[in-house]
Amino acid sequence: MQWTTAFEIPSFEPKINHDTVLYSIGSCFSSTIGEKLQDRKFNMVNNPFGTLFNPVSICQAMEDSILEMPVNTDLILIRDGLYLHFGMHSDVVAYSKESLDRLIQKKQHLSKVQLEKATHILITFGTAWVYEYGNSDQIVANCHKQPAGLFEKRLLKTEEITKAFASFLSILQQFNPKAKIILTVSPVRHTKDGIPENQLSKSILRLACHEIVTEFPNAHYFPSYEIMMDELRDYRFYKEDLVHPTEQAEEYIWEKFMMAWIDPKSFPIIKEVESIKKDLAHRPFNVESPAHLKFLENLHKKLERMSHDFDFSKEIDQLRKQVQYRGK
Repeated sequence: MQWTTAFEIPSFEPKINHDTVLYSIGSCFSSTIGEKLQDRKFNMVNNPFGTLFNPVSICQAMEDSILEMPVNTDLILIRDGLYLHFGMHSDVVAYSKESLDRLIQKKQHLSKVQLEKATHILITFGTAWVYEYGNSDQIVANCHKQPAGLFEKRLLKTEEITKAFASFLSILQQFNPKAKIILTVSPVRHTKDGIPENQLSKSILRLACHEIVTEFPNAHYFPSYEIMMDELRDYRFYKEDLVHPTEQAEEYIWEKFMMAWIDPKSFPIIKEVESIKKDLAHRPFNVESPAHLKFLENLHKKLERMSHDFDFSKEIDQLRKQVQYRGK
């Protein structure tokens, strides 16, 4: 008896390996996949502006970065003594207007450098619902819990999304014509908009992705949304909020992504890095036992060996802290 609707995901080229350069931006699903790639030592810049949900803000952030546009200070606000920007997530925060300006410029520069050499760019659209600020028709990335009266909520049209993407791509291709774009629709449910409204939003995003990959040969679609909606069609694959996928669901989609996009030659490296992560998370019954001391010694040797090719400075520091703790 079959309990799920499986479907085939094509294998894409060129593959992602540990020599490729990656950039991820968009909804929290982009962050999830980006973190998994970062953790496995791929060259990844992951959501530098924090979680961005709508396609217009996502494309605008990348476009501004490549063009080195000055920060729009009219979109800076103060909340609880902190400075935020309507074009960024609340993760991008500072204690002064000048500090926030410098922080955003730094993130834009990081994005510009990575985008101009990226082999693969992962873009995840979260919602087609947008908020326009004041009377300016300026679409914001985040309302930052400001009064609803400051914004006008509306639904993006498909052509607005494709136009925003085409504008970004035309600029990117002047600097990096070979970059492959991996588009996906976030499986995270925006239920606060309403169930029918969320479905309408996702449908618009999916149609926009279809039109983009049809028009632009270097753009490809990865069906993370469809995997969640069809293969994992069960509330047990959602967290308690019934909005976000569980870790089990994320891992399942990650495995599908691996098979579709990652070069099998990188699988042994991924496996070894995952083994190191697992070893670092190990908590022994007796930290002073000879077996555990030997375990730490072998782990240190493994980290030193792999450090010739990848940055394991955080892991080595984590191991040192374990050793220091053992000595207390």
